Amino acid sequence: MLTSFFGKSKPVNGVAITIFLIIFFIIANFKAWFLEFEIFNFLEKLVVLLSLILSAFVLNFIAKKNELTQRSAYKILFFVIFSASFFALLRNHQAIFANLCVLFALRRVISLQTKKVTQKKIFDATFWICIASLFYFWSILFLVVVYAGILYYLPKLKNWLIPPIAVLAVAALTQNFHIITYDQFYTFSEWFQWNYFDYSNYQNPKILIPLSIILALTFWTLVKFFAVVNKASVSMKPSLNLVLLSLLTAVAVAVFAPTKDGSELIFFFVPLSIIASIYFDQKSDKLFREVLLALLILMPLSIPLIF
Repeated sequence: MLTSFFGKSKPVNGVAITIFLIIFFIIANFKAWFLEFEIFNFLEKLVVLLSLILSAFVLNFIAKKNELTQRSAYKILFFVIFSASFFALLRNHQAIFANLCVLFALRRVISLQTKKVTQKKIFDATFWICIASLFYFWSILFLVVVYAGILYYLPKLKNWLIPPIAVLAVAALTQNFHIITYDQFYTFSEWFQWNYFDYSNYQNPKILIPLSIILALTFWTLVKFFAVVNKASVSMKPSLNLVLLSLLTAVAVAVFAPTKDGSELIFFFVPLSIIASIYFDQKSDKLFREVLLALLILMPLSIPLIF
């Protein structure tokens, strides 16, 4: 029943998933949003919520536009389920803004396969990742995905020189903004985020349990994903490989993240949602997929009640 409902991409699916996300966002931010009400804080949280909703639909657009998955609602459903399972993520506006910028970048990188306005796409992708790093430093690692896209689609020397130009453009804009606004330079220490490799927070059941479930889902769906990649056409394989590289890069971002509270996993949820969607789009194991989907939907609902 659930797979039949979310296996189709209809407006009602998007509305239901959006309402689900809004409810959990309000619960996670209720104290800061209402009990400690300030108009500026309220508007800031509203912008964060809209950015998170937009992230889900940009993800859906990327997958549909590049035919990475079938036309189902699984992608945005999984992204919302994973995000709603970690309240710290729903409170971290820096990670949410950075993830949205990374999504804009991935959209441009994967669309390089069309071979249209390619140099502009390379510049845009690098630009967005640099903007993301201003919110969340370690998202700069996604530049690896940009260079992989160049290697797959446009391995000419001049294309390799475009990302440094985009980096310099963002650096210049950032410096000018800080000089005009704060009358001082933007320093490396303000940009860089130290990592202390402290994973003690992962012992908290609120993080450990959903993380364990998500990792188990990751390993299970990756087995199916590799089979799909092997059978994919020559034109489709690079895009699927970029999704896999994004997943590995997101792991690195989580490892180096300065705070380990679950919010660092948002970058991981984007490629995982695509990979999991590819598995659920298949027609086999229908009963198992039905049970698994029900358990995943219950995950963000049950954790706050139990813990």
